[in-house]
Amino acid sequence: MSFSSLGLSEEIVRAVTEQGYTTPTPIQTQAIPAVLGGGDLLAGAQTGTGKTAGFTLPLLQRLSSVERIKVNGHVPIRALILTPTRELAAQVEESVRTYGKYLQLTSACIFGGVGINPQIRLLKQGVDILVATPGRLLDHMQQNTVDLKSVQVLILDEADRMLDMGFIRDIKKILAILPKKRQNLLFSATFSDEIKALADGLLNTPAMIEVARRNSTVEIIGQKIHPVDRDKKHPLLAHLIKTNQWNQVLVFTRTKHGANKLVEQLERDGITAMAIHGNKSQAARTRALADFKDGKLQALIATDIAARGIDIDQLPHVVNYDLPNVAEDYVHRIGRTGRAGATGSAVSLVCVDERDLLHDIERFIKRDIPVEIVPGFEPDPKAKPQPIQLRSDGHRGGGGGGRRPQGGGRGGNGAQQPNKSSGQGQPQAAKPRQGGPAKPQGQGPAQNRGPAAARPSASTHRSGGRGR
Repeated sequence: MSFSSLGLSEEIVRAVTEQGYTTPTPIQTQAIPAVLGGGDLLAGAQTGTGKTAGFTLPLLQRLSSVERIKVNGHVPIRALILTPTRELAAQVEESVRTYGKYLQLTSACIFGGVGINPQIRLLKQGVDILVATPGRLLDHMQQNTVDLKSVQVLILDEADRMLDMGFIRDIKKILAILPKKRQNLLFSATFSDEIKALADGLLNTPAMIEVARRNSTVEIIGQKIHPVDRDKKHPLLAHLIKTNQWNQVLVFTRTKHGANKLVEQLERDGITAMAIHGNKSQAARTRALADFKDGKLQALIATDIAARGIDIDQLPHVVNYDLPNVAEDYVHRIGRTGRAGATGSAVSLVCVDERDLLHDIERFIKRDIPVEIVPGFEPDPKAKPQPIQLRSDGHRGGGGGGRRPQGGGRGGNGAQQPNKSSGQGQPQAAKPRQGGPAKPQGQGPAQNRGPAAARPSASTHRSGGRGR
């Protein structure tokens, strides 16, 4: 099947083809006709299967096929896409830009982390498609700087993550001011009972698509457990990077402090590394991600803020330096590799403290992960487990996996932290992105490929604000 056979215009197919994609993925094959039909949709697909293109392509087709009518001399917002994190918002908007390059449509991406005033000026100019994180969009709503009265299509991307991050109240506030008559599309990496409950209250007799086994992990990702003592994790990681000659590895830690400490340790070992988490400035996060993608860094150290926000073409290795507290986050972490049909490896360094977490993960993915002890790093069989360090807000350390505490700030990235945090960078145009369609080998786009550098284009409106 080709993209043109799905009902997409010549202009869209041309942009898709230029990115090296010819064959739709299963989620795209089913979702594109459903969206073009105008009805509501509940779609579940594992990360890396092309969800982003599954809604951006038909959205571009729908908006470009009808006449744009200006309101008070300005282009009204006709489509609203909500995402849980700044990184994902930037990537989705890049997908809109890339595949809409031959259409007369404009887009904007708003999230927290930088000043709100540039956004206000851009929104006054009018855009067809607005991509936003819930917290920053509420900022604009409270200041009456965004007009959503003309929204025809609402898309909730990574809806399960938004629920995990405690955005349900924010989402309900946004839904309350949208036009009642609109098309609603809910896309999710998993199909939990909570997602189905949200869908029941939001969607009107929706089509339902689920193309991956529930809570499955990508089968082509090689998964492995290395048991190790807690104080030997850093030496083991350095050993693996050097002996295996890993030139690009994404490493997940439980806490922001742990990420910073690990960067310092790896640098002393001669391994170039930078951290990306909620306390980093937008500029720092942008620079780290860009340098990692360009091959200037061997290791990018991230908290769970990045589990669904980082997308790197052909990323070969993911390491769980600390296991996530939420079993589902394991799937999203390792899903950063093995995308769009590529192979990848996911290694977890597991100490005695994390045995229960490992058990939860294996029960969640319904499989045992192979165990391999690295010579020279054999764990002490007499070691006793210790409680996993708690954060100041009472949660076990981690970023972006749980609900934010009452009274905490909204987050455009990892919403658990009540402190302000900053956004991740603007996408750079046109490389084959995961949000795109499939390559000639029959592999389709995964979720939209992430920004490669912080260079805003003239057609992209982007800024931020408070630590949303």
